[in-house]
Amino acid sequence: MADHHTHVQDFFTARAADWDTRFPDDAPAYAAAVEALGLRPGDAVLDAGCGTGRALPALRNAVGPHGTVLGADLTPAMLQAAVRAGRDRSGRLLLTDVARLPLRNASLDAVFGAGLISHLSQPGPDLAELARVVRPGGQLALFHPIGRAALAARHDRRITDDDLRAEPNLRPLLARSGWRLDAYTDEDARFLALAVRAD
Repeated sequence: MADHHTHVQDFFTARAADWDTRFPDDAPAYAAAVEALGLRPGDAVLDAGCGTGRALPALRNAVGPHGTVLGADLTPAMLQAAVRAGRDRSGRLLLTDVARLPLRNASLDAVFGAGLISHLSQPGPDLAELARVVRPGGQLALFHPIGRAALAARHDRRITDDDLRAEPNLRPLLARSGWRLDAYTDEDARFLALAVRAD
């Protein structure tokens, strides 16, 4: 576990400074994914693995000035980049592991996770921890601004059958972790899985 955390931190620390400039056109895709969550004014939402906070302004717009927006990330350099970009004005940043959130049970209405699942050390227990902090009927969005095939091609790889984001793998993984997969989109322009917190 510690080795995994160190690996994740090293990976993102090395990329934090120019992360946003590498993906300058993703904002509309983030906004559309946030919109799919169906947040209401006054809701409480967590961006799990928020990185440089690219989803935070859209999340703030969705929940309004009286809602709660939290961004949690394991890597100090990513949160520092979020502050430099002014995104800490859209939500409160937490330096924490999403596998052990400092939040009460059922205290949130939704969780947003961009590019999250491939970086979880224990996907089942980690998704269960996200379920713990969301009220029954609350939502989870697992998002990536490009689909699985396009992402694999970008990294000169092929999609394999054991990819956690493949629907036949993701649906039972979510179900074991307290979620029900409600909608699944995997196309070149985006990956978006929407799940509901089971009662």
